[in-house]
Amino acid sequence: MRQRLSKALGDTARAARQQAGLTQADVAERIGVATEVYGRLERGLLMPSVPTLRRLCVALHLPADKLLALSSTQPPAWAEAPPPPEREGPQMRRLLRHARKLSPHQLRALSLVAATLHREE
Repeated sequence: MRQRLSKALGDTARAARQQAGLTQADVAERIGVATEVYGRLERGLLMPSVPTLRRLCVALHLPADKLLALSSTQPPAWAEAPPPPEREGPQMRRLLRHARKLSPHQLRALSLVAATLHREE
């Protein structure tokens, strides 16, 4: 979900910047980041901090809900809801049953393993 949000934000920022007739360097200077950093933001490789997001909205004259693709009545493409529990497969249900029995320390360890496996995809 984070990658889709980053991509949507970057695409919207690029379109707004181009519509305003600004270069990446112009926007980067206005929001107080290096041009390379702003370029990564437009390519969807970087999520801005909240203060930077606010400065970006001001620089591009764009409300935050539009920049985050929240302004339509439809849910944004990046906000995919997880499947309802009844549609999860038996392996996922089994894993959840086991996870619910773990201590906080064991659950933290399982979370780290899962995060590492997810990054390797």
